[in-house]
Amino acid sequence: MNRRLRVGVLIFLAAWLPYLVVGVYLATEVHLFFGDALSRVQSAQSVLFSRTPRLSAIGFVFTPLTAVVQLPLVALSPWWPEMTTHALSAVIMSSMFMAGSVVQVSGIARDRGLDPVVAAVFTICYAANPMVVLYGANGMSEAPYLFFLAWASRRLIRWVSTDDVHELVVAGIALALSYLTRYDGGAAALAAGCVVGWVTYRRRDGRKRLSRSLVDITLVVAPSALAFLAWAATGWLITGNAFAQFTSEYGNAAIIAQSGGSGSSTTSEAIWFSITELAILAPLLPILVVGLIGVRARRHRLSPLLPGLVIVAVLAFQVFGYARGSTFGFLRFYMTVILLAAIVALMSVPLRRPIPMRRAGAHADPAPVRPYASRWGYTIACTVAIVVMASALPVTAMGMTSPKYAPQEFALGSVVNPQPDSVQQKYLDEQRVVRSFSTERALAEYLDGLALPDGSVLCDTVYGFAVVVQSERPRQFVIPSDRDFAQRLNAPADLGVRYFLTAPVEGRGVADAINQRYPTMYENGAQIGALVLEARNDGADLPDWRVYQIMR
Repeated sequence: MNRRLRVGVLIFLAAWLPYLVVGVYLATEVHLFFGDALSRVQSAQSVLFSRTPRLSAIGFVFTPLTAVVQLPLVALSPWWPEMTTHALSAVIMSSMFMAGSVVQVSGIARDRGLDPVVAAVFTICYAANPMVVLYGANGMSEAPYLFFLAWASRRLIRWVSTDDVHELVVAGIALALSYLTRYDGGAAALAAGCVVGWVTYRRRDGRKRLSRSLVDITLVVAPSALAFLAWAATGWLITGNAFAQFTSEYGNAAIIAQSGGSGSSTTSEAIWFSITELAILAPLLPILVVGLIGVRARRHRLSPLLPGLVIVAVLAFQVFGYARGSTFGFLRFYMTVILLAAIVALMSVPLRRPIPMRRAGAHADPAPVRPYASRWGYTIACTVAIVVMASALPVTAMGMTSPKYAPQEFALGSVVNPQPDSVQQKYLDEQRVVRSFSTERALAEYLDGLALPDGSVLCDTVYGFAVVVQSERPRQFVIPSDRDFAQRLNAPADLGVRYFLTAPVEGRGVADAINQRYPTMYENGAQIGALVLEARNDGADLPDWRVYQIMR
C-alpha cells in the first residue's frame, strides 16, 4: 500500500468511526429518524423482503443510488433486524459516504502540497461542521451527494492544471453518480460541461478548437446524460411515467401541493430566506470569494477557480426552485455551500507543489508553484482561509437551533441539552420532533405481535413506510409495490386481507390509495371495516392512525 493510499485510508477511518457512532446512538438510543432515510430503507427492504420482491420495487419517484447501495446491508436484516427496524443500513451508508467526502477535501489539500498540520486543520474544519456530522450520521442522501460532488470537483481542479483526460473521465462518472443520488446533480453536470467547454476553447487555437471542446464536453457530460436517459426510460417502461418525481402523486410537486406549499409567500422573501440559509452554513464565504477573485484576476489565473461553479450551479438551482415554490426551504438543501467554502478556502492558499497527474495533456497549464513564497504570506493566507471555515462551526450550530431556518434539525437541541422538566414550548416542540415515527414503531410492534400470515395488513406507503420498515415481519403487509396490491385493495376480504392501516384524508393522506378507493375508510370504516385500534401520533407533522379489521 503506497503512502497516499495509506493516508487516505487513515483519514477515512478517522472520519467514519465518529459519524457511525453518532448515527448508531441517534438510531438505537434516541430513536431519532429522518423520514427520507426511513423511506429509502423501506424501498430497499421491498426489493428483498416484500411479498413480491423485485428490483423495480425500489420505486421511481426518487433517484435510486442511496437505496441500491443499502441492499447488501438490508439483506442481513433476517439475522440483524436493526438494519431495517432502526435504519442502521442507512446510518452505515451515510457515514461511509460522508467520510469519503472528508477524504476528498483532504485530498484537495494534499494535492496543493499543504503542510500536514495545515491540511489537517482544513480537513477537521470541514469534517466537524455540525451539519456534516449530522448528515453523516442520519442516513440521508446528503452524504453521498457531497461525496460525489467533492470527488468531481477535485478531479476537475486537477484537470484544469494538467489537461489529463483521466481526470475528466472520472469527474464525469462522479457527476453521473451524483445525479443518481439527487436530481439537482443534473445542474452540476451541465455546469461542468460549460466549465470544461470554456477552458478547452480558451486553451486551444486553430480549426480544431470547437471540435476539441465538444469532445471534452462529451467526456464529462455523457455519463450524466446516460444516467438521465437510462433512469427515465426504465421508469417509463415499468410504470409508464418517465419523470415520476414531477408528475406522480407521490412526487415532490404533489408533496408540496398536499403540504400546503413550500413555505415561501413571495419570490423576494424566498430569495432572502435562501440567502439566510447560506449565511448560516458559510457566513464569511463571500468575503473570501471576492478577495480570491481579485487576487487571481490580477495574476490572470482565474481558470483554476472555475470548477467551483459546479457547486454554485447546484446552489443556484436550489434557490431558484425554492423561489418558484417547487421545493422546501430545508437547511440541508443548501449544504453544498459547506463544500464550496472548503474548496474556495483551499484554493486561496498558495500552491506548494505541482498538482499530481497521471499523464499531462498536450495543453497542460500548471499553476505556478510557490514553495519559497513569503512564509508570512503563506501563514496569513492559511489563517484567513481557516478562519473562514472555522467561523461556520459556531454559526451553523446556532442556526441549527432555529425552528424557522432549520425545521428538520432544531430538535437536536433537546438531545444535546436534555431538560426533562422543561415546559417551554420550544423544548416541547423539539421533543415532539424527536418522537417522530415512535407511534409508527409502536404500531409495527403491535402488528408483529398478532402473528398474522403474509398479506394480512394493507397500507399505502405514503405514510405507512415508517410502519412497514420498523416491522420485523414485512411480508405481512400488502403495499403498492406488490403486484396484487390493486386486486387486494378492491376485494380485501376475498383475498385474505384482515386489516387496513389508515391515515386521515388530509395533507399527503389525500394521495393514500385506501383513501382514494374508500373515501370514508378512516372516518367510519366505509361499511367494510370495524375499528380495532386508534393511535394518536406523538410525532411532528405525522398522522393519527386507525386500524380497521375487514369484515367478511
